[in-house]
Amino acid sequence: MNEKQQSLLLESAARFAPPKGVKLSYGTAGFRADASLLESTVFRVGILAALRSLKTESVIGLMITASHNQESDNGVKVADPSGGMLTQDWEPFADAIANAPDPHSLLQLIIEFAKKEDIGFEGRQPVEVLLGRDTRPSGEALLDAAKQGITSIVGAIGTDMGVVTTPQLHWMVRARNRGMEASESSYFHQLSSSFRCLMDLKPEGIRKNGDDNALVVDGADGVGGEKLEHFKKMLTELCIEVRNWGDGMLNEGVGADYVQKEKVAPRGFGPADAGLRCASLDGDADRLVYFSVILNESNKIELVDGDKILSLFALFIKEQLSILNDSESKKDNDSYQAHLGVVQTAYANGASTDYLKEMGLEVVLTPTGVKYLHEKAAEFDIGIYFEANGHGTILFSEAYLCRLESTHKTLLSTSEGSAKQKAASRLLAVSQLINQAMGDALSGLLLVEVILQYMGWSICRWNELYHDLPSRQLKVKVGDRTAVVTANAETLAVQPVGIQEAINAEIAKYPRGRCFIRPSGTEDVVRVYAEATTQDAADSLASSVATLVDQYLGSGTA
Repeated sequence: MNEKQQSLLLESAARFAPPKGVKLSYGTAGFRADASLLESTVFRVGILAALRSLKTESVIGLMITASHNQESDNGVKVADPSGGMLTQDWEPFADAIANAPDPHSLLQLIIEFAKKEDIGFEGRQPVEVLLGRDTRPSGEALLDAAKQGITSIVGAIGTDMGVVTTPQLHWMVRARNRGMEASESSYFHQLSSSFRCLMDLKPEGIRKNGDDNALVVDGADGVGGEKLEHFKKMLTELCIEVRNWGDGMLNEGVGADYVQKEKVAPRGFGPADAGLRCASLDGDADRLVYFSVILNESNKIELVDGDKILSLFALFIKEQLSILNDSESKKDNDSYQAHLGVVQTAYANGASTDYLKEMGLEVVLTPTGVKYLHEKAAEFDIGIYFEANGHGTILFSEAYLCRLESTHKTLLSTSEGSAKQKAASRLLAVSQLINQAMGDALSGLLLVEVILQYMGWSICRWNELYHDLPSRQLKVKVGDRTAVVTANAETLAVQPVGIQEAINAEIAKYPRGRCFIRPSGTEDVVRVYAEATTQDAADSLASSVATLVDQYLGSGTA
């Protein structure tokens, strides 16, 4: 970085003084805080995004959103060239520059990091960052700060993609780096055409069990609701009514996070909706849950969460693979058996994990966090991951997609219209419909809808796949959360010494009891999760283990 480049960066940074007494940390959600505190941070993340583009020689994404947080909050996160999350290796640098006290300290950090990463500032290809924001009032000013951060790196440009969902921006980054058109219209076209293809491949004579094509969607008064209200015009096979798509306060009594945690109907839904198939998006449309309002029960609902969505997807994919690899195909030259894997965290309800295993599926657990789930799912030919909160997707490996396309081409020429050819077509269409960059409520919703029609299932039939075990989550305040060390995807506590044996003794008191503890990633608390066959038993198990945590290292239940 020459003197002129340094001078430009210092001049720009001087306009964005960091707030005093505020320390931010980059996590799965990027940086999040009250919007009034973020201008300096977003400016500096703009710099990071430009440096990331220089390093990777690819287009990078920068999204301004606080997802399911209250409207007064905002946040910023970076999308890597694949459309996935910023590599974890760069997170410490993100923390360092966000918290640099002044422009000169910031410049020094950048120079040192660029040297370590071998990032050159001369003679490289154009540096471009795609920018997106959700509907929050604070988004426009923060977007301007991000642009100024990007352009403080000489030669870098920020391309404003407008108001978009987080998954749309990540999809656009992935598309651009694959040489495809990256626009909202191309996103909607890919989703609608692959959805239509799957609808055309439904088995003949299938009838819905008590349901029709009507779907009512809670848009969380966020960007996802607005986009779906526009997008539904392209989905003539479905009758979609969107509620809460901009006429109320973002995430206030609405949205997937609210519905999943509170297990009640969102604002604008009530007894009159009993029997209808309903879905809820979160504030930036990267989470999706379904629900049905219970008749004569005010705002109580039957929740169909991310675990059930995962189960539905896994059943469908497994069935298509079974058709493709039936006994006759073993005589064929291409009898490759795809490696299908399901990835969950320890927070997945034990009933869902048991059900998936009973169906003969390979289930793998990872530590909590989308980055771990996504990374593990990418190890399979087809990897499916979801959290109970409704965030998840399906990943198809490039090698398997090439093989599948070749198989499909052969089947078209030798047995067009056969069950195998249709199964291959369905799998290819799913790979186009699902957003492989990250969890996407809009693409996930379309895949749920087409699978329900394929199966001939109502939401009630879907919800009967298994019955969740009652669970309870608690937080215990501790002096030092790092004193808890876990293993086996956070299901075992190896430190403090002896605590796991004490937890096991409590678990043994309850039928189908399960309990684990893990340190919070953001605050000095230890989280307790417990399951058992009754709610009273789950509550009791959680309480007794919280007491153990307090005895070993705590200062009271939060």
